[in-house]
Amino acid sequence: MSLTPVCGFRFILLTILIGVQAVVFSQTTHTISGHIRDALTGETLIGASITLKANPSIGARANNYGFYSLTVPEGDHVFVFSHVGYQVEEAAIGLTGNRTFDIELQLGEMLDEVVITKSSKSENVSSPQMGVARVDINEIRHVPVLMGEKDVLKTIQLLPGVLSGGEGSSHFFVRGGTGDQNLILLDEAMVYNASHLFGFFSTFNSDAIKEVNLYKGGMSAQYGGRLASVLDINMLDGNKKNFGAEGGVGIIASRLKVDGPIVKDKGSFMVSGRRTYADLFLKFSNDESINQSSLYFYDLNAKANYRLNDRNALFLSGYFGKDVLGYSDLFGFDWGNATATLRWNHVLNNQLFSNTTLVYSNFNYNVNIDNEDYDFVIASRILNYNLKQDFQLYATNKSTWRFGVNLLRQRISPANIDADEDTPVNSLQLEDRTGMELAAYISHEWNPTDHLNVVYGLRVNNFLLFGPGVFSQYDADGDIMGSQTYKNGEVVQHYINLEPRLSLSYQLQGNNSLKVSYNRNSQNLHQLSNSTSSLPTDAWVMSSNNIKPQVADQVALGYYQNFGGDVYEFSAETYYKYMQNQIDYRNAADLQANEHIEAELLYGMGRAYGLELFLKKREGKFNGWLSYALSRSERQFDDINEGNWFVARQDRTHDVSLVGMYQLSPRWNLSATFVYSTGNAVTFPSGKYSVDGQTLWYYTERNGYRMPDYHRLDLGATWESKVTKRFKTTWTFGLYNAYNRKNAYIIDFRENESNPNITETYRIALFGIIPSITWNFKF
Repeated sequence: MSLTPVCGFRFILLTILIGVQAVVFSQTTHTISGHIRDALTGETLIGASITLKANPSIGARANNYGFYSLTVPEGDHVFVFSHVGYQVEEAAIGLTGNRTFDIELQLGEMLDEVVITKSSKSENVSSPQMGVARVDINEIRHVPVLMGEKDVLKTIQLLPGVLSGGEGSSHFFVRGGTGDQNLILLDEAMVYNASHLFGFFSTFNSDAIKEVNLYKGGMSAQYGGRLASVLDINMLDGNKKNFGAEGGVGIIASRLKVDGPIVKDKGSFMVSGRRTYADLFLKFSNDESINQSSLYFYDLNAKANYRLNDRNALFLSGYFGKDVLGYSDLFGFDWGNATATLRWNHVLNNQLFSNTTLVYSNFNYNVNIDNEDYDFVIASRILNYNLKQDFQLYATNKSTWRFGVNLLRQRISPANIDADEDTPVNSLQLEDRTGMELAAYISHEWNPTDHLNVVYGLRVNNFLLFGPGVFSQYDADGDIMGSQTYKNGEVVQHYINLEPRLSLSYQLQGNNSLKVSYNRNSQNLHQLSNSTSSLPTDAWVMSSNNIKPQVADQVALGYYQNFGGDVYEFSAETYYKYMQNQIDYRNAADLQANEHIEAELLYGMGRAYGLELFLKKREGKFNGWLSYALSRSERQFDDINEGNWFVARQDRTHDVSLVGMYQLSPRWNLSATFVYSTGNAVTFPSGKYSVDGQTLWYYTERNGYRMPDYHRLDLGATWESKVTKRFKTTWTFGLYNAYNRKNAYIIDFRENESNPNITETYRIALFGIIPSITWNFKF
């Protein structure tokens, strides 16, 4: 394969942008640039603003690394630096040339902890991006959740257009997409399975998180690889000023974070760990099979950074997490993620910012069976290396360019079985699959008038599937048509997709705006699962000679308004999404350890559309939000449901979330969450028949029935001690499912024991009322 076309494309982009930059430099203006940081910790302040005091309409915002760039006329100016929750700082600076100026902002006098908020009060109205949710870490800490473990993924499920994967699950669906259509990034590293204990907890420890952004639509061109959403999570850098620690002890888990300077004001580190200890209680059992069993998970987040000089900084971060389940020495099951990210921030000049990133990501699982009859191991792994080069050019105060390239190499080792000679299970070694995605993108944010703001861009994605291995082709019935052997490095199949992106906002009279967006996304990695929850053992496959890339086109229209002095925020978005090359399975499909797994697949179309309403109160003793989504998600396959459209499993007509937080006193904060949703679509038997005395169920329409409606109330309370200079403690109390709603987790059918002619249903509810208590500390 030759990289010449991509290199040529990159050269053309650089030539155009350098030309734009030359025009800017030819004017009688100068650029002031630098970093905006927190004075207490040295953390960069994402989204902090700089404006001219004489003309506040001239301004700029810090990017994801706290870097800003503002071009103004030559002369003396007073610059105003601000960020939500921080004191405003002014600086009088005379510009006779380009100037680098770093500044630190002090926390507001009434705040006793750092609350990093990316957006200004009106950015939700003025920004061209739509379908974007920015989650405040402080809100995550107050929202009551299962077992009292503060959870990013369960908090975003309370936003419109984001549906829960099930009772207590951290799995989620966005705008009618499947779970694998969400790109989850932790410091730019892919996380393939973002849950612990089969979905009841997420892999993200909130103590280690700096910011969370969810993109449901209008995605910028730098993101690619998934159809439904991007969840972009960044970890804290660590305190550059002082050493500190914080953590908590709960009913099911404990956690601890330690951070501090490596070299004061130049570099810092952060290490955060969490572990459950349900397995420790098993040791008290008198049953030897139980006290030798395992049941726990752990997380470890680590990050270090060092500022070499005003123009260069290095970042190294990693995540390591694992679940371990085992019954005595007879059964063992473990799975986990490991990621590492190395980043180099380089300021080429006052207007051009560069970020070079090398990412490693590894997901694997192992199942061990060892008893009198069976002795075998099942193992699988997904491994990827990702090299990214991103540029950000501040051409003018009204024109910002982003462009870059991305080289992603992935290797999938399917579920292989290694069995002992004497066991009745046969060993099976499936061939690894190797693929590469080479992408280039360019994006331009342009503010041509005071009312109009536009972001447009293009992403070009080239996917290549490589040998070695035997690759078969299958007909419509799943039978082999032919096979071909490819050597190592030979290209089996490649696909090129052009992904245009467009978002614009038009500000109306007052603090309100209209927005519209269109974006196309393609996906070359596919998860094969026949359950509504993402399981560690689900199979993953790449696009191939049989599997085409999934493609989605989404258009959206929205209205945004702030009122009450920006205290209240309202938005209404409607969208339509058309999806090609969707994947489903034949009846009785075998998805595990199957060397001909592609023969089990069916391909069709999908569509999703809906209306999302969001109302939020931002300030005051009482704050929170109300979200509502009216939506539909449907699929069409020639061999399913007689070729007619049917609703997807994750389809829910109505979804409501109500979140409230009330500061009762300086020490007490009360919170509550109420959720309601239409039940999941499900395939139930429509009848039964008997063959040789055995009763078999008769199924008709796919997903033609509904589970019962789901609703639940959660309550929470937080008590804070008096704040001292060195130590602070809080107690968090929670009550999950406060009115003990027995929501159906499983509904199944059976024959009546006394009369086999009568069929009865039975329901299994997973959780009733669950109290929780957590002690938190910080010093």
